[in-house]
Amino acid sequence: MPKRILLLTFFYPPDLSAGSFRAAALVQALRQKAGEDVQIEVLTTQPNRYAEHCLEAVSVEESSGLYVRRIHLPQMRRGFIGQGVSFWRYVRKVQRLTADNEYDLVVATSSRLMTAVLGAWVAYRKNARLYLDLRDIFVENLMVLFPSLLAMPLGWVFGALERWAVGRAQRVNLVSQGFLGYFRPRYPTRDFAVFSNGVDEAFETFADSAEVLVSRPDGELLQVLYAGNLGDGQGMHLILPELARRLRGRVHFRVVGAGGRLDALRDALQVGETLDNVELLVPVARKQLLELYREADVLFLHLNDFPAFKRVLPSKLFEYAATGKPVWAGVAGYAAEFIACEVGNAAVFAPCDVEGGVRALEQLSLAPTPRKDFVRTFSRRTIMHDMAEDVLACMQD
Repeated sequence: MPKRILLLTFFYPPDLSAGSFRAAALVQALRQKAGEDVQIEVLTTQPNRYAEHCLEAVSVEESSGLYVRRIHLPQMRRGFIGQGVSFWRYVRKVQRLTADNEYDLVVATSSRLMTAVLGAWVAYRKNARLYLDLRDIFVENLMVLFPSLLAMPLGWVFGALERWAVGRAQRVNLVSQGFLGYFRPRYPTRDFAVFSNGVDEAFETFADSAEVLVSRPDGELLQVLYAGNLGDGQGMHLILPELARRLRGRVHFRVVGAGGRLDALRDALQVGETLDNVELLVPVARKQLLELYREADVLFLHLNDFPAFKRVLPSKLFEYAATGKPVWAGVAGYAAEFIACEVGNAAVFAPCDVEGGVRALEQLSLAPTPRKDFVRTFSRRTIMHDMAEDVLACMQD
C-alpha cells in the first residue's frame, strides 16, 4: 500500500513567491524519487500574495499519485493582523480537510513559522512523522519588526511554538547555512539539514541565450533591475530614492514587485524633486520576468539593516547569479560571504549605505560573466533531488 505524504505550503504555483516555486520543485522530486510508492496530498491556497497578480487557479488538481487542493482565502491584507486572519482561515480549512485522512508523513514548508506549527499539530493528531522546511527565522525577526514592549511577549509566545514544532519534528531543514548560528545553540542535540533554494530550471539556460552589453552608447542610461518583494525586510524605501538621486542622468532603475512598503517607497520617491529615473512595475509572470532580466544591464539586491537578516540567503540571489549579469547587492553577514565566495562580478555594500552603494556600482564590469559552475552546483533540480531523499528517509527511520 502506498505511503501517504501531506505537504502544507501557504504558497504554491501559480502564486509568485520563492516558497511557491520551492514547494512545486519538491513535489516534482518526490514523485520522481518515490514513484507509485507514495501518494502526495498538497493543501495550499488560491494565489493571493499579490493583489496586482492574482490568478484564479483550479481548486482541485489531480493526477497519478498527486492531489492538490487550493483553499480560497480573501486577498491577503497587508500588516501582521491581516495576514494572521488569512492564515487562521487556512488553518481552519486544513483541519477540516485532514479530519478523516491518515498520513505517514507531514511535510511543512514555512517562512513565518506558523505553517510549521500547523504541520506539527496535524502530525501530532494523525500520529504521523514530521519534516519541517524552515525558510526564515520568525522569532528573531520579531525583535526588529515590533517595539520592544510588544516584541518581548510575542517572542516568548512564538519562541515556545517554535520549540514545540522543532521538538516534534523527525527532521528539520534550514534554507540558509546562516540559520545554523541561530538554531544550533537553541537545539544543540539536533542535526539540521541545509537544502537551499537553488537555481530554478527556467534560469539554468538563461545565460546562454541572454545578451550582456559590454558598454552603453554615450548618453544612454545604465538599466538596473530590482525584482522581488518590497517589504521591511528589503528596505528598498530606505536606499533606492537617494541612490536614484545620486545616479540621476547615469542610471535608470526598474523595480518589479509589491509588498507592505511599496507605498512608503512611492512616497520617498516623490520627496523633493520628481525622479524620472525610477520605474515601478507590478509583479509579473515568470516568462515576462525573464524578458526584463534580458533587458537589464545590472541586477540590484538589497536587505534592510537588521541584525536578523545577516543570517539570510535571499532566494533571488540564485536567479540573479544564474543570468550571468552583474550583481549589485546591499547585504551583510552570510549573504555577503556567500556572494564573495560563489558569485563572480558582484559588488557588495553595507545595507542602507548610499555612498557605499555608489562606490560598489563602479566596481562592476558589464562584460558577460559565465557562471556555469554556480548553476551546476546550485541547480534546484539537484538540491530538491537530495532533499526528496532526505524527506523519504523520514518514513523509513
